[in-house]
Amino acid sequence: MASARLGCDMSHVICTPAAGAVIKTYSPNLMVHPLMRQSSSEANESAASKESTGADKIASPIIDMLARLHVLVIGPGLGRDPLMLDTVEHVIRAAKAKDIPIVLDADALQLVQRDLGLIKGYSQAVLTPNVVEFDRLWKAVGIDDGGSESETQRVEALAKALGGVTIIQKGQQDHISNGKVSLTNDIQGGRKRSGGQGDTLTGSVATFLAWRKAYLDELWKDTETPRLDKEEMIGLAAFGGSAITRECSRIAFSKRGRSLQASDLTDEIHSAFMRLFGEVDGDDGSSKL
Repeated sequence: MASARLGCDMSHVICTPAAGAVIKTYSPNLMVHPLMRQSSSEANESAASKESTGADKIASPIIDMLARLHVLVIGPGLGRDPLMLDTVEHVIRAAKAKDIPIVLDADALQLVQRDLGLIKGYSQAVLTPNVVEFDRLWKAVGIDDGGSESETQRVEALAKALGGVTIIQKGQQDHISNGKVSLTNDIQGGRKRSGGQGDTLTGSVATFLAWRKAYLDELWKDTETPRLDKEEMIGLAAFGGSAITRECSRIAFSKRGRSLQASDLTDEIHSAFMRLFGEVDGDDGSSKL
């Protein structure tokens, strides 16, 4: 929903049939594809049936969809079902082969911990761990920092150890790095953090990455400014998504206070965008960035 509200042309949701029935009620504008399967749903099936519904078979129609996508977000609502995780591994490898940007959060980070090679060296991967998830990745990589490095240095070190992926470490400040260039976002957010706010971040980053794809494909011409570097634009997309999320949180908290829920951020995405960036046409010059 965050991706759609920020301005992407179409949001596809790939999920299980049970989840699909609920997700369809969120918005008629979401394209819901109930293609995923859980291990529990296979328990009473015959061996022949199970063979036809292995992870590679389940992943096949999802992989066929990749040609229609500019960005892939993996993690929100994923869970830790073994068959689901195995299916996602197949999809990630296929997305990498097609050079599609991938945003990974929540349970998708468990996959990375389990197999660092899954995304290591893939510069178009964006990981969005919170502080706890970051520490788990840090331990999985096995970096010894001696406890003296700053948080920015730790994020930079982990991104470098993972071969140049971009990391957004969520927290009181958002620390962003690809191992070479580091940014810190200290834009004021709300005073309450509800579980699920990270979905606003992943969706927002995904939309900025989709706009990056359109820019690189030269869907519009800009002869007045120098061309942006495609690697640099990943960091800018990460910062943009972080800024939108923090501003959404601030606006939502100012309206709802302690009753704020993660879904409230979605309603503030347009306001956050206008406050931070404005529009090219008719911009009143009051944007923050």
